[in-house]
Amino acid sequence: MTHSFPPWAETPGAGSGEIAEAVLVEVVEDQIMVITLNRPQVKNAIDSALAMGLHQALRTLDERDDLRAGVLTGTGGTFCAGMDLKAFARVGKPRGARELLRAGTKKPLVAAIEGAALGGGLELALMADLIVAASCAQLGLPEARVGLFPSGGALQRLQGLVPRSVISEMAFTGEPMNAERAYQLGLVSRLTSAGEALTDAVSLARRVTRCAPLGVLAAKELLRELPRASITEFWRRQAELADAVGCSDDAREGALAFAEKRKPMWRNT
Repeated sequence: MTHSFPPWAETPGAGSGEIAEAVLVEVVEDQIMVITLNRPQVKNAIDSALAMGLHQALRTLDERDDLRAGVLTGTGGTFCAGMDLKAFARVGKPRGARELLRAGTKKPLVAAIEGAALGGGLELALMADLIVAASCAQLGLPEARVGLFPSGGALQRLQGLVPRSVISEMAFTGEPMNAERAYQLGLVSRLTSAGEALTDAVSLARRVTRCAPLGVLAAKELLRELPRASITEFWRRQAELADAVGCSDDAREGALAFAEKRKPMWRNT
């Protein structure tokens, strides 16, 4: 399947080869796409090529009917150290990064963090629905230390995940927190040994793919919209989704499989 880039992706100096090298994609276990940030020489820092490559990979994940979940990780023992400041000093902010961070994904996404997830790197991780982190990982928002501030969605996405005082401390001081504290606060879903984050993230994604796709997508939609929706709007949309999912072939299949004590065969219909 081929995809054209969005208008903002027409960026001088970011050719298709550079984009393909910056983000690697592999389908594992048939239904799971592993997306790997691949600029290890700069700790997977975000430049235009990486932003465009990741945007394309996430769009492919959403558009391919055979894919059920994604896992986002980084090479070289680091998730992502944030924006490439050397590239920023030369040419400004990465093209498309803001649109990428705002869009997110329709399908479930698990982030697998080793090493640093800082600044824009943490904001990439926060696009995911679940975060698996190695015990050695560091998560933070150091933008204020280099004359900037977190502007890729972290200040909104962290609301409800961790206390406001914690968000303020992260944004105002730029100091990172370790994975253990992030786990205790509920920001990290699972804590693993060093080097095991990707394995555990794929295992978690596999558990997602065992469930009915329509039900999973409905739950994700409601969770995504919950912070912005009024109570009335939430219950209205929940009722619409409940009616649609409850009348689906998969709902009937789930009930039959339970009654017949067998594994369900999901059709996503």
